[in-house]
Amino acid sequence: MVYKFRVILDAEEDVFRDIAILEDDTLEDLHNAIFNAFGFDGMEVASFYTCDETWNQEDEISLFDTGDVPGEQRIMSDYVLSDILDAENTKIIYVYDFINMWTFLVELAAIEDQEIGLIYPNLLFSHGEMPDEAMEKSFEADMNDDIYGDYEDDFDEDDLDNLDGGDNFEDYGFEENWN
Repeated sequence: MVYKFRVILDAEEDVFRDIAILEDDTLEDLHNAIFNAFGFDGMEVASFYTCDETWNQEDEISLFDTGDVPGEQRIMSDYVLSDILDAENTKIIYVYDFINMWTFLVELAAIEDQEIGLIYPNLLFSHGEMPDEAMEKSFEADMNDDIYGDYEDDFDEDDLDNLDGGDNFEDYGFEENWN
């Protein structure tokens, strides 16, 4: 069977590519198809992220093993597409180049029979031009979020007047030249 994906760049303008790939290819094969379809050189680190139906990011699947114990972490080449994506689980997020954070929404649009004579992966359709830069991501907390919790009131502005410049180490339970 052939998986047909629509890969949408997270950008202001509509930029997407439709890619056909065999169901028994790996996530690494899909990674290669995506960076080629969008004109990247493939020299940057990338990851896929599983997600729910509303694109909420879940588990990371990286290109390389970044775990503490070599071989313990599964990577893109360990995942066959049909093991992670199917008619019920159709969405995955792809991030290329963690400096620029090119982010793509990847959705399985169809599962069809393989066409004889076609080479896969296959770029089926291309729409839109790649912008010069990735869309800027906002990692700031919502101002309504209580990010400080119980610690919010622990420090009072008047405490600034009581600081001694950090030279009074006895108050902290160790001497000035402790090392």
